[in-house]
Amino acid sequence: MIYVGIDVAKDTHDCFIVDSDGVILSEPFTIQNNHIGFDELMAQLAVFTEDLTGIKVGLEATGHYSDNLLEFLLNKGLTTFVINPLHSTLFRKGLSLRKTKTDTLDARSIVTMLRIENLQPYTPLSYHIRELKSLARYRFSLVQDCARLKTSYNRLVTILFPELQRLVSTLHINSVYNMLIELPNAHAIASCHIKKLTHLLQQASKGHYGKAKAMEIREAAKVSIGSFNTAKSIELQQTICLIRMMLEQVTQVESMIKPLVDSLHSPIMTIPGISYRMAAIILSEIGDFKAFSSAEKILAFAGLEPSVYQSGQLNSTHAKMVKRGSKYLRYALFNATKYVCRWDSTFAAYLHKKRSEGKAYNVAVSHATKKLVRVMFHLVKSNQPFRCVD
Repeated sequence: MIYVGIDVAKDTHDCFIVDSDGVILSEPFTIQNNHIGFDELMAQLAVFTEDLTGIKVGLEATGHYSDNLLEFLLNKGLTTFVINPLHSTLFRKGLSLRKTKTDTLDARSIVTMLRIENLQPYTPLSYHIRELKSLARYRFSLVQDCARLKTSYNRLVTILFPELQRLVSTLHINSVYNMLIELPNAHAIASCHIKKLTHLLQQASKGHYGKAKAMEIREAAKVSIGSFNTAKSIELQQTICLIRMMLEQVTQVESMIKPLVDSLHSPIMTIPGISYRMAAIILSEIGDFKAFSSAEKILAFAGLEPSVYQSGQLNSTHAKMVKRGSKYLRYALFNATKYVCRWDSTFAAYLHKKRSEGKAYNVAVSHATKKLVRVMFHLVKSNQPFRCVD
């Protein structure tokens, strides 16, 4: 067996090759992150063997920098191992007390891990899962960015027309957006003709807000303590435009996510409270449920398992969640649980039980999340729909 360790970087990759006995077959060498570099790696391997099944390649999960190399190796039929950087870092530190880190040493430590540890090879995801993962993560990013913009929008309204929030159901509705794009501060609203203001509100709210609401808003604007600030007014107008643009992008991405989730025919969609948005993240981040031997492995992958600390006669009784793993999966499982507890009586009773034991709300939800993962794992393994137990 030939072992290859690759330390991945943006422009170059450092490689190290040994045999089953740890004998160095090739001194560390560097390849470019392009087709020429990839072909150079294959040429080096061809010197030692023509049987690609006798080669194991390991590299760290370094985000998008390793994606192209990983796809190349898999297409060539090489058994490839994607290693958690935290795992490889702790392993490297365990090999020496010296505080030394270089790309060459990283490649060497990856090779050593391949030889002496029982690692699981990377399982390529299906096309639908890969597409779903990209879309789900992109939607997650869009929603986070949109939330930040909405926070900025709230701040600007507080500066320019603080009284407005008490006059409408929420600041984030089309009628308010339309009015503030046209009239971005209290001074502009107070100076606006009542007919124009009524038309702005009435058209965007589809008749919900009329002349009475327009007069109420204008009277409040006349005595508002809001600042008449041109720079802030422009910022408010552009922030509203950005929010609307991002909401349109989220809608477009969600329209692409739905058919992909439907094509997977996953039984977790039969659980009350599991939406397409949360299911997309859960299914794409977990990938193949068969890669996990138990539900606890999925919890560990999501970083939802409790930390353990024991030394001598000391056992920690206040273990915190480790929060190491896929932040996307952790977010989706935790938030999906809240909805499942709202819509399913069994989960609602379980959450109430944990709350009655004196646990804080989020702690109780985390317990319900573990139960939900066990249920999901069983449903997928048995390919059965969820059955509510009253």
